[in-house]
Amino acid sequence: MDSLISKRILITGGAGFLGSNVVHELTRLGCKHILVFRSSEYDLRSPAETARLFGDTRPQIVIHLAAVVGGIGANLANPGRFFYDNLMMGVDIIEQARLHRVEKVVAIGTVCAYPKFTPVPFREEDLWNGYPEETNAPYGIAKKMLLVQAQAYRQQYGLNSIYLLPVNLYGPGDSFDPEKSHVIPALIKKCFDAIHSGADHIDVWGTGAASREFLYVEDCARAIVQATQHYDKPEPVNIGAGREIRIRELVELISDLSGFRGEIRWDPSKPDGQPRRCLDVSRAEREFGFRAQTDFRHGLLKTINWYRERCVGL
Repeated sequence: MDSLISKRILITGGAGFLGSNVVHELTRLGCKHILVFRSSEYDLRSPAETARLFGDTRPQIVIHLAAVVGGIGANLANPGRFFYDNLMMGVDIIEQARLHRVEKVVAIGTVCAYPKFTPVPFREEDLWNGYPEETNAPYGIAKKMLLVQAQAYRQQYGLNSIYLLPVNLYGPGDSFDPEKSHVIPALIKKCFDAIHSGADHIDVWGTGAASREFLYVEDCARAIVQATQHYDKPEPVNIGAGREIRIRELVELISDLSGFRGEIRWDPSKPDGQPRRCLDVSRAEREFGFRAQTDFRHGLLKTINWYRERCVGL
């Protein structure tokens, strides 16, 4: 599409973890009209509020990042909320984009949309070959409806709407709130809490046998901007690093890098979640030239140091 520099770009969730990095990447490119708002200004679960947002901002491009998210515990405790809030936000955003003749919508899905037993590496063609992992299925299905709507609106209304599937993200600025955090920030916080309290162990959910793939947030932001610039097809695209790590190895690595030397106690009565997660990322490289650049250990160190300096003052 035409250069983004002169476009009015609305970013839902633009003040959040991923959104702030997307804003930084767009700013770095020279974009002058980046539209960011707080959830207190517009409630995206309300059709009337979403319509007001579009009327007030008149965007040419929409990057929909806003989501209600959390780890396994949060998903288990809030399946109805995670389904409703994410579904309604997506439905209203894309509908208002159609009504306001937006040039392009970039919809952000989730790796949780994939079936529980997807062959590794996950290929985009496998997205509909089964039900998602039960602990986060309501969230995953709600976000997958963005793809259905995007493709339907492209077919009927000609709306240029693309759908990206990021893997688990991490990096400085992530949420370390135990009620909302994902695995990496949750583990970092556990280690520092134990160091502060003098505890001789940390408790970790599951067996450690599951694997996950992680993408540094700055890499993800770059992928989103590259797709916004260069990708205009209906097929979904994985956004990831293309490598996985067992949770047991991850815990040991974070423990070592954070300086925690105590015992790691596993709780097999708690769920592991999806057995494995690792994406086939060849489509993203082929279609718009994206490849992750950040070394995982280096990215973890930057995240741990950010938390140490801002949240623990060590």
